[in-house]
Amino acid sequence: MIPPRHRSAAGAAVALAVTVLLASCSASPPSAGPDATPTPVATAPAPVPSATPEPEPSAADEPTCETLIGESVIADFESLGWTSQTEPFYIGSFEVIEGIQCVWADFDGPAGDHGQMFGWARISDEDAAATQSELVSQGWIREEGPEGVYITESPDTTISTDDEGYGMTYLYAPGWVKLADTKQGLLLIEWPKS
Repeated sequence: MIPPRHRSAAGAAVALAVTVLLASCSASPPSAGPDATPTPVATAPAPVPSATPEPEPSAADEPTCETLIGESVIADFESLGWTSQTEPFYIGSFEVIEGIQCVWADFDGPAGDHGQMFGWARISDEDAAATQSELVSQGWIREEGPEGVYITESPDTTISTDDEGYGMTYLYAPGWVKLADTKQGLLLIEWPKS
């Protein structure tokens, strides 16, 4: 199958081949002798292939609170009566414009600290380095792993921890950063979709 952006070029090549083939078949009637000159046959110029613009990124290329985490996790949250709210994605004092932060909780129920937070953002290498430095200067802990660089809130200030004692954690990888309210919570983020 020919990819869509190459179809117009392939179509132009086929049209040119057909034109040349037809022209050679309908050249001139047989000549009366060896000195006869063939009659030239006019052919239409081959169509010029038009450039196909690259498709614009669609909304499906950007995460939402419903696509950032798995469907089974969302179903579990909804069974508790939780809904999501979208918030700006901050790392320290820096707002990552190309990001999303989702808080899942029962916003209609009694106020409390029950809820889950997940975030994902595109980030440049420069902004990643600057935000990591800011967090570490505030007492956050930096660890390197096979997945990338983890920056975790200090145990002295964390509200909630996972089974391993980690609170709010950012995971930095080339070109993006994830956020969850615990390090284990990062495993629930399924973005970018593969």
